[in-house]
Amino acid sequence: MDDKPFLPLELGLLGALALLWGSSYILTKVALAEIPPLTLIAARVTIAALFLLCLCSFRKLRLPSDAGTWGRLLVQAFFNSIGAWTLLAWGQQFIASGLASVLNSTAPIFIFFITLLFTRHERTGLARLGGALLGLIGVVLIVGLDALDGLGQGVLGQLAAIGGALLYAGAAIYGRRFSGMPAPVTAAGTMLWAMAVLVPLACLVDRPWELQPSAEALGAALALGLFCTGTALILYFRLVRTLGSMGVASQAYLRAGVGVCLGMAILGEELTLSTGLGILAAMIGVALINLPARPAVQPAPNLSTSASKPLL
Repeated sequence: MDDKPFLPLELGLLGALALLWGSSYILTKVALAEIPPLTLIAARVTIAALFLLCLCSFRKLRLPSDAGTWGRLLVQAFFNSIGAWTLLAWGQQFIASGLASVLNSTAPIFIFFITLLFTRHERTGLARLGGALLGLIGVVLIVGLDALDGLGQGVLGQLAAIGGALLYAGAAIYGRRFSGMPAPVTAAGTMLWAMAVLVPLACLVDRPWELQPSAEALGAALALGLFCTGTALILYFRLVRTLGSMGVASQAYLRAGVGVCLGMAILGEELTLSTGLGILAAMIGVALINLPARPAVQPAPNLSTSASKPLL
């Protein structure tokens, strides 16, 4: 991670990332009314890849030239988009969206235990574990306790949603390998791989050239690509470097609250007590996860030894 990042700025960017990814649910719902899921995902990553390539060109940032880096970017693309999005989309066919949201928000818990038991790449502790569990409780309260009614039914769909969260956890941990690379370059590389895999699949399955989506659906797809994917990934790879794996994954707890706030602003929905408590719990959980580490206590000087030596 960067040395002493300015925490208020990084938390603000984390909130912006949650806003971008949280708003994708509404845009996806609009686009899916006329565009098949696989074609929509392919369009999303293609728009993002083109946007990121233009940004890299404007900023005179060069893409990697060695095969090893491109191989690692392929792994990152699988964790971040190809595998995670496909698995979650498949699982949502069999379980309710509320339960999928809860199960897919478990990435910080996976990161905590992977870090504790295996990688040891960043600090763990009771405060971070408590933050991860409190954030998950917040998501449950936001989505509604009735979302858990289907727990234990449609097991394969539930495992797919949890598997998507595990892949997101892998993405946050594996993404540390690109800390020396500018965030737009890493984002562009992963989206180029996603485009290379998903566009041919969409052409085989959906025959997208036969579709006639409306301007509204196309606008939603464009916003998903430019903002919820391209811009969001730049923030994501920056925050992997500054807040760490668990810190960047904690935005999963804020996304549900973003959805509620957007529903209030756009659809006129009311804020219930349970939802308000859930948003508060999620925010406290994110704060606990991202608390700065306490400085190490310096050992006290040996007064008896120093007293026996001359001062100069």
